[in-house]
Amino acid sequence: MKRAQATGLHLSQVDEAALTDLYLRGTPKNTLRAYERDLLYIAAWKQARFGAVLDWPERADVALAFVLDHSRDLHDAHDDAGHAARALIAAGLRRRLSCPAPATLDRRVASWRAFHRMKNLTPPFDAPLVRQALLRGRRANARPPAPKSAHPITRSVLEAMLATCDDSLRGMRDRAILMLGWASGGRRRSELAGLRRADVALDDFASQGRLWLRLTETKTTGPGTTPPLVLKGRAARAVVAWIDAGQIEDGALFRPISRAQVPLARPLSGDGIYQIVKKRLETAGFEPGFATPHGLRSGFLTQAAVDGAPVQAAMRLSLHRSAAQAQRYYNDVELVENPATDLLD
Repeated sequence: MKRAQATGLHLSQVDEAALTDLYLRGTPKNTLRAYERDLLYIAAWKQARFGAVLDWPERADVALAFVLDHSRDLHDAHDDAGHAARALIAAGLRRRLSCPAPATLDRRVASWRAFHRMKNLTPPFDAPLVRQALLRGRRANARPPAPKSAHPITRSVLEAMLATCDDSLRGMRDRAILMLGWASGGRRRSELAGLRRADVALDDFASQGRLWLRLTETKTTGPGTTPPLVLKGRAARAVVAWIDAGQIEDGALFRPISRAQVPLARPLSGDGIYQIVKKRLETAGFEPGFATPHGLRSGFLTQAAVDGAPVQAAMRLSLHRSAAQAQRYYNDVELVENPATDLLD
């Protein structure tokens, strides 16, 4: 049996189902959605490239072909790799024939590995030739990482966005989203969309003007391990004003608003958060594409660096797992402020 040969451990169908269920319950929803998109792409690629469905475990030669096909430019390729890439573009699964970013290839390989592990199988990427091809391809196609937001939403940008929020229900909701998203450490849009009314504790608001956020999980923390986050001052008042005006007693914290100016029961989606940030930026006079919701996160850290807040203090709110990643924002600010850059003047 393939499964026994691959790992030396035979699982019954009941155990296989339990293992898969455990992976599904123990993996963040956003990660699962990424896995599903990657599996769809990989399956379509193999069908177009080899005229076959995925094998479990997959053959090492197929894994090597996948790495090679996604480690070169295919504009002038009229071989099997080029034909497969054009078929994926026609199916809307691939954008262009140029070489994908190494991070994209790494993510798809990681997803493929994860599905093998879910099935208790050894992934083919551990084969020496495949592993070396991945390493060489990553080096050959290295490029600076593209920022998730063209510009950070620093305090001055945020203030301009907040000035576009009136006292209508929609304006109060958007003000609360922007302030909470920025001041609580730069929340991701998935985290904002996933907030529930029960995640906001108002016990200290009346006496001390602050509230506490208890996120179920984030990209870097799992269920039950996310520390509470504090929200003070204007941001706390904006959130409470939205809760009161929208009569949010339970369920989703941030919701779409109907034409009749009534908050709906369903939560805002991540795309809904994106559209709010986009609209408020453009209404404030910034050019289209100036920033994305991730600009709230990068803007918080950039502003913390400008104001001289220790990076460790900023990370307590941003929940960055990597100090090096958070430090990048500080490095950019410190480089501009470095007196050695003014020596000629």
